Amino acid sequence: MRVFVTGGTGAIGRYAVSELVAAGHDVSALVRSAAKAESVRKAGATPVEVSLFDSDGLSRAFEGHDAIVNLATALPATADFARMSAWGENIRIRTEGSANVMRAARAAGVRRVLQESVVMIYRGKGAEWIDEGDETDDFPMAKSNLAAEASALEFTAGGGEGVVLRFGWFYGKGASHSEEFFELARRRGVALMMGAPSTFLSSIHVADGGRAVAKALAIPHGIYNIVDDSPLTKKEYADALASAAGRRHYVRLPGRLAHLMGNGTTSLTRSLRVSNRKFREQSGWHPHFPSAREGWLSMAGT
Repeated sequence: MRVFVTGGTGAIGRYAVSELVAAGHDVSALVRSAAKAESVRKAGATPVEVSLFDSDGLSRAFEGHDAIVNLATALPATADFARMSAWGENIRIRTEGSANVMRAARAAGVRRVLQESVVMIYRGKGAEWIDEGDETDDFPMAKSNLAAEASALEFTAGGGEGVVLRFGWFYGKGASHSEEFFELARRRGVALMMGAPSTFLSSIHVADGGRAVAKALAIPHGIYNIVDDSPLTKKEYADALASAAGRRHYVRLPGRLAHLMGNGTTSLTRSLRVSNRKFREQSGWHPHFPSAREGWLSMAGT
């Protein structure tokens, strides 16, 4: 297939591009600099310089492609994560940018579009499993993801094949936030724990996420969760991080205090024990790292 990837140089995008190329697809990727173009070429793909906010330019770039993979994001720095004002660019990408991608794909006659989203938009359910039929929430941080999903669903309603991939919390080499968390644990003995110890966090290693993108080209349209087989509690996740960082004694922060940060941390403090069963059954995919325990250890060895 001819596949065009936006966000192809990001945390998950670079893995997705490599997996798509390895699977034999002809891959193009949106770039915005000479350095990014060179990294795309090294991965075996073709760089294309175009703006996500230029519908006509995107339409021309998409011509002749069989599928579009929209992984474009602009997450703020870790220190600014709780500030709503720091999310402006990412919100624009998820709303206006995603709508442009769908509009351009229709104009170019592209049949299939994959849209990145996140499982953090689900309502918390304690220790109960969450699947794609469960309710989402519209708290401030979720609105742009819901807008991106709506654009993909409208693409399907218009006769195309829109696939929404709801990813867990990314970690692994190349995911800047997780690299910072790992170094904080290794150097300072502080391990991330957002919320109560018994609540669940559903994550996904970026390499497994990239493999999932390649597999998603052949599944029926719809919404799918892309997460580890075994979500960990917040305490277990912090323990796994500290263990991989070589720490026997450490402090788990911010813990329950994360709730005091308001809407800025809502997506991380709730309990999300998310199932990947639907995607596994439809695609044959399974994560190389069953849980963050194995994934963090792998990151420690890189």
